[in-house]
Amino acid sequence: MHRNQLLQLLDNYRPYNETERKFHQEIGDFVKANPSCFERSLLVGHVTASAWILDKTRAFTLLTHHKKLNQWFQTGGHCDGDSDVLRVALKEAQEETGLKNISVISPEIFDIDIHIIPERKGIPVHLHYDVRFLLEADMNENVTVSSESTALKWIPLSQVSEYNDSDSIMRMVEKSL
Repeated sequence: MHRNQLLQLLDNYRPYNETERKFHQEIGDFVKANPSCFERSLLVGHVTASAWILDKTRAFTLLTHHKKLNQWFQTGGHCDGDSDVLRVALKEAQEETGLKNISVISPEIFDIDIHIIPERKGIPVHLHYDVRFLLEADMNENVTVSSESTALKWIPLSQVSEYNDSDSIMRMVEKSL
């Protein structure tokens, strides 16, 4: 079953706090109940994959300013049928930043989140069951803003809240510190 790899990663994951414990249960139940969980055509929601990219000193993170949502976020996106969520996170990080030399700090899940995506262009409100991985890149490598973004910026972890202070983002900051 193509969902087994993700279910194994979830079995190995230890939630950071009560919010993540709730997400952990809900994501596991969602994946088990939906064979097409990696397809964006599943309109109630789908699994997505993200990358929390840190510099080599672990003092900065690379965020992208999302064009459609007009907010700063980690890189990431739809699996589009690919059940290897780490591969998707890495691919999205490369596509959205132009970075060529991104390393996986750990193949284990770094963070999980469930968030609502608003209705847009006939696609109903739905949930993203986001699985996040910890990656590393060199701050001196040139970045390229993708068509999905308006900007990319290396931000000191101590200043991330000035760009996005959501619980989701701040939880990853806390874990990084």
